[in-house]
Amino acid sequence: MNPFPFISNFQGDFVLQLVLADMTSTMDEVAANAAYHSVGRRVVAQPGKDIRVRKAGNEDFFPRTMKVDQSGLKAMDCLEILFVDPE
Repeated sequence: MNPFPFISNFQGDFVLQLVLADMTSTMDEVAANAAYHSVGRRVVAQPGKDIRVRKAGNEDFFPRTMKVDQSGLKAMDCLEILFVDPE
């Protein structure tokens, strides 16, 4: 495993968390890693919604299948994880 630490700013969570992914993880896998630490703990699940990832301060989401090592992200970047309507 080639670990990639990031700060998770999950929608509706009042806690910023340090979460690990792998450099070969997709953005959907990054979202799932972040959700594991927030949803069902401090964030209510939203069935029927997708969970998407974007770099903090950006409006555009990363493509769901993009891998971390293709994203230009750096270790400890803050990522916003949001519930969105399915496309």
